[in-house]
Amino acid sequence: MELLQQLINGLALGSVYALLAIGYTMVYGIIKLINFAHGDIFMAGAFAGFYASTKLGLSLIPTLIVSMFAAALLGIIIEKVAYKPLRNSPRITLLITAIGVSLLLEHGMRFLVGPDPKPFPDLFPVGTINIGSLHINGKILLMLGVSALLVLLLQYIIYKTKVGKAMRAASQDMEAASLMGINVNNIISLTFAIGSALAGIAGVLVAIAYPSIDPYMGMMPGLKAFVAAVVGGIGSIPGALLGGIVMGISETLTKAYISTSLSDAIAFGLLIIVLLFKPTGLLGDKTKEKV
Repeated sequence: MELLQQLINGLALGSVYALLAIGYTMVYGIIKLINFAHGDIFMAGAFAGFYASTKLGLSLIPTLIVSMFAAALLGIIIEKVAYKPLRNSPRITLLITAIGVSLLLEHGMRFLVGPDPKPFPDLFPVGTINIGSLHINGKILLMLGVSALLVLLLQYIIYKTKVGKAMRAASQDMEAASLMGINVNNIISLTFAIGSALAGIAGVLVAIAYPSIDPYMGMMPGLKAFVAAVVGGIGSIPGALLGGIVMGISETLTKAYISTSLSDAIAFGLLIIVLLFKPTGLLGDKTKEKV
């Protein structure tokens, strides 16, 4: 029964990694950029939720909406200011720019709010939920439920709407999509907005479950979400979901049954093992192009 409890915890954590990994994989799928600032958008979303709840007195749902829009706006600004002018530059230039944007967000937030961690308000005051002999923290179920809902909504947008069709067309061939009348610049901005919105909501969910935020809180989740995207197959949304779940469960089981100090090492070791046997990731497509 304890194993089942740990698996539920791992699914909840993995669902947050999946939300972040989707942002990585959506951006990579269209402009072949690893947006290393994505973890810091997660952090910015958490701070937007913090000030929305403490200064404006908003409840859970409005706070999630504020963090979503704040993160989406930040993602669009970053794309327009930092990435769009360099779109035709070598990939190493974009990669270095992404790292620079990440450092700018971290240290800029530290300058604005200070380096000390801030206690996040309890927006979901639900204690432990008992299901037979299972004892599940209500905040864990919140993470799992909201993440699942957002993933289903994203799947609907991508596969059932004209906007989603345009995004899929741009990811396959940007020039052909442009010739067919698709505004590629708008699609790229929308992709950044959606991925960033998911990251912002993930930041609030993590802050509710682990109620402390600071300007560097996005570094490790951002790296693990990147690993999740690569493990699942970078560029594949189902792969990002699978990679996030695998990362979350492996991290939780490692902490529960092996050692908390080894959890990060095992999580990153998982990336090496997967890439040794399947370099394109678990659900990634084979490609002749070097990345």
